[in-house]
Amino acid sequence: MFQGLRFRVLVALILVIVVAVGVVAFLAGRVTTGEFQRYVERGGMVRHRRFETSLAGYYDQVRSWGGVQPLVELIGRITGERVVLADEEGQIVADSANKLVGQTAGQDWAQPVGFIVHRGVAVGTVYADPLGPADDPQRAAFLASINRALLLAAVVAGVAAVLLTVGLSRRILKPVETLTAAARRMEKGDLSQRVEVESNDEIGELARAFNAMADGLTRLEELRRNMVTDVAHDLRTPLSNIRGYLEALQDGVVEPKREVVDSLHEEAMLLNRLVDDLQELALAEAGQLKLERQPVAPTDLVNRALEAARPRAEAEGVVLRADLPEGLPLADVDPQRIGQVLGNLLSNALTHTPSGRQVVVTAKARESEVELSVSDTGEGISPEDLPYVFERFYRADKSRSRATGGTGLGLAIARQLVEAHGGRISVESQVGQGTTFTFTLPVAGA
Repeated sequence: MFQGLRFRVLVALILVIVVAVGVVAFLAGRVTTGEFQRYVERGGMVRHRRFETSLAGYYDQVRSWGGVQPLVELIGRITGERVVLADEEGQIVADSANKLVGQTAGQDWAQPVGFIVHRGVAVGTVYADPLGPADDPQRAAFLASINRALLLAAVVAGVAAVLLTVGLSRRILKPVETLTAAARRMEKGDLSQRVEVESNDEIGELARAFNAMADGLTRLEELRRNMVTDVAHDLRTPLSNIRGYLEALQDGVVEPKREVVDSLHEEAMLLNRLVDDLQELALAEAGQLKLERQPVAPTDLVNRALEAARPRAEAEGVVLRADLPEGLPLADVDPQRIGQVLGNLLSNALTHTPSGRQVVVTAKARESEVELSVSDTGEGISPEDLPYVFERFYRADKSRSRATGGTGLGLAIARQLVEAHGGRISVESQVGQGTTFTFTLPVAGA
């Protein structure tokens, strides 16, 4: 519990709240006390100016400080302060407490609050609480009430913030806990786990990424199972044929004629081709496929691939042609591997193009790449099959008839070989109109 993300987030937020509220309360108390003190001082200055006015008026009338004691005592009673008046020589002539009269003003007294001037000559000095101000109970009570109110406000705000933090932490971390639970169930093999996307923030993006990952894993698991089934199917058929012929030969039911030997050889070649394709695909996916790259003219690559596919095209009544512009730059490729890519694409196109129609190979230069396309005018690929045509063993014909395709590895190998050269391969198709496979190759020296 104490190591959980919720606990750590909650503790961190509470610490932030406590520090923030404490700092705010401390600063508010200091500011309030300071402002109140300045307010009191400004009020004192106004009172002290009145001291000066009253005492200056008295001196103007009497021309001396004789008899000023009653006036000073009255001022002291009205203001609540101890007022002391000294003459121009520092001799105390009046004290509202009636204790210091006749003495000399002390050097350690507080600063005087005013000076009495008569006709430009200082005739007196006024002191307020010269020995230090006595504590003002009202002032202290006011400041104490302010501090208590600030403390109460800080406590209430802190408690409210903590409660709000607890609620928000649960709301924020609940999707994370849901994702964690789903991930643990997926770890145990339940690939059906999905989480509900409830927001468009980072947590929502994480939920969408998790669902996408789950979809990908489900798709990979499905492909893995299909691959095992397809490999078993493609191995079982020729092996069954070979076994049947051999048993018939052993039993003397079939004579070892040339036709039988040719059939056995064909089945063995099919097995050999399947194993070679699997090995080549595994090497390409592992990045261990060796490429002997060299500058090659794309026109030469296309012409060699067309010549190799032309006998089959003529036998099936399909027109095979190229539409290549002049001046194509040289491509930096392994000619044998790219010839294999073109051969796989042409074989796929011929398989799905009816007699009397055509297959066209085109090319064009694009900055630092050469783009090659193989287009047929055949049956096309349905939209639901289009995203999976480059998957291993994937064939739109679920019956896996040899008449509609080979091992189902040709397009997967083509993609791996193109990507091994640093290129890209894509497909576009419309049902009933045809399909176009396009791939790019790097220009030599680019």
